[in-house]
Amino acid sequence: MSRAVDSQSAPVADIVIVSYRCRELVRAALEALEEHKPYAPIQVCVVDNASHDGTAEMIRSDFPHVLLIDSGANVGFAVACNIGIRRGSGRYVLALNPDTRITPGALDKLLRFMDNHPEVGICGCRLINEKGVFEPAAKRAFPTVTGALGYFLGIARRKRAPKRLAQYTAPDVEGGPVDAVCGACMLMRRSALEEVGLFDEGYWMYQEDLDLCYRFHEAGWITWYEPSVTVMHFWGGSSGRSRSPRLNYAFHYGMYRFYRKHYARNRSPAVNLVVYLGILAKLVLSIGRSSVRRAAVRLRRHANHSSNVRAVAELKVPKQRG
Repeated sequence: MSRAVDSQSAPVADIVIVSYRCRELVRAALEALEEHKPYAPIQVCVVDNASHDGTAEMIRSDFPHVLLIDSGANVGFAVACNIGIRRGSGRYVLALNPDTRITPGALDKLLRFMDNHPEVGICGCRLINEKGVFEPAAKRAFPTVTGALGYFLGIARRKRAPKRLAQYTAPDVEGGPVDAVCGACMLMRRSALEEVGLFDEGYWMYQEDLDLCYRFHEAGWITWYEPSVTVMHFWGGSSGRSRSPRLNYAFHYGMYRFYRKHYARNRSPAVNLVVYLGILAKLVLSIGRSSVRRAAVRLRRHANHSSNVRAVAELKVPKQRG
């Protein structure tokens, strides 16, 4: 089911938000869009992946002008986002995570930039977390083996990291053309999407943004990183700080799919085998690390609950006077 309020003018941009069990994040994201509307008419679309947490009811009640689409199941990001893209008609599409907050003037700047640069197919912006710290994934280079290794070992985030190991974070790009930007806030030209294709639905979640940027690059479109525009991104807000086994698998499958799709044909079978085994090893380590983190969180919660119970039990009830 879907619902939207008719507008007097056709939207210039369709803003697509995919939600899954993050009602309050969606509410905050929609409130920020309401507060910082651009000069041009927009259509906001939320594709809900069967959250069953009150997200759909909240949107119908508090944001009746938002186009709400129930995907019917947790179909993942790429499929859900494509559903929203296909329902729109604006000349631009903004893929926006529910754990983002649009800032004043951000949409105006992005839309005007795209209007003035018809050669640009995708535009991303500076992303900061809730503490104001820059998010390195806002701009990326197409990964090399050493660049990916440096990034996933955490070396790439260090200020004095060797360029070969920091390669994935595009350290030489301060602004302008870049290989890829982050799908948390990615403005796309619809005509380019119609030429190149939408998100590859073989990715359930993760790496579909990198894949799309790669295909745009292959088709001759420019991907642009615009540092004068800032959007807040509460990293992990919608998926959690510690990935579940399913999300961990999706993340590493995305790495495997991207490599196999775009790189493997130009590598030797021996190199491909090493890369695939490396991805598998990282998957195993990541699942183990995430399991330990989740267990630690559960233990802390249990300890806090137990201490609260003991504190209540030790309270002395004052005797009532007869």
